[in-house]
Amino acid sequence: VGLEVGTTGVKAIAISPDGELLARAEEPYELSTPRPGWAEQDPDDWGRAAERALVALGVEPAAVGLSGQMHGLVVLDERDRVLRPAILWNDQLTGAECAEIEERVGLERLISLTGNRALPGFTAPKLLWLRRHEPDVYAQIARVLLPKDYVRLRLTGERAIDVADASGTLLFDVAGRRWSVEMCAALEIPHEW
Repeated sequence: VGLEVGTTGVKAIAISPDGELLARAEEPYELSTPRPGWAEQDPDDWGRAAERALVALGVEPAAVGLSGQMHGLVVLDERDRVLRPAILWNDQLTGAECAEIEERVGLERLISLTGNRALPGFTAPKLLWLRRHEPDVYAQIARVLLPKDYVRLRLTGERAIDVADASGTLLFDVAGRRWSVEMCAALEIPHEW
């Protein structure tokens, strides 16, 4: 079974071991734009939609592969409870934080460490924005996940991320294929998150 956690809904597909399409399902959910330039979703909407899509397929999966929208920020407390709506990839509220990151780290060093410039959709600028604008939420963060990884947690209890998605956090050493201790320290973001 393949599950795609998209911006407008979850798409699911069941394929037999020899590649035959067995079933497909799609479950939509809403996008919230509480202010101009903002884009948020309730992570539990993704989880509920994924569960409904899996039921709609009517198969017992041997394995589930996940893909989905990149860069959405899901912040969880120590009991893995969602602290606020996820800030999505297309949200544009972090322009000042992107400039701050590039100034703090230096553009050349930033690209050397992460392979990327600071972009508004990335995770690190969103965390800096939360620290500045929602300090009560920021103080409760114990873990940070991306959208498909939150769905994985809901479905299996496992916390994981793939290298491609990690590269868009601006906290990942792409060349070394590990979380960047230096970036976390420079931005004062707890490495254990």
